[in-house]
Amino acid sequence: MYEQKTKPSDSSVIELIEQIEHPRKKEDAYRFLDLFTETTGREAVMWGPSIIGFGKYHYQYATGHEGDAPLVGFSPRKAKISLYVTVDNSEREEQLSRLGKHTSGKSCVYVNKLDDIDQDVLKEIILSSITFLEKTYPDGIE
Repeated sequence: MYEQKTKPSDSSVIELIEQIEHPRKKEDAYRFLDLFTETTGREAVMWGPSIIGFGKYHYQYATGHEGDAPLVGFSPRKAKISLYVTVDNSEREEQLSRLGKHTSGKSCVYVNKLDDIDQDVLKEIILSSITFLEKTYPDGIE
């Protein structure tokens, strides 16, 4: 049976951020922490060794695969900062077009630094992501 690798833990969010060597990336990580905390109204929790998550939802696919994931989150990686947001496809492209300098994957957005993006648009994306997940998994939100 599949065992999920990325799980919430008691590891310290602050300790992760303090390990960042580059001063600007460290400062940005604290700024992202404040932005996500303020926008979600949820406490930051470490997921695995490097994802800072906010909230939690339980998903189950038609295949039977299921697990837990943060509603939204970010990871201050060496190359870029990964933003974990899952926005309804009908809103995604329009919102991302207003975000600023980024690249994106299926449910991740990658940015070099916070000053490259519009923080108000990021807040909108965070809230849209939570709303989308609440509608998609109404019984699995924490």
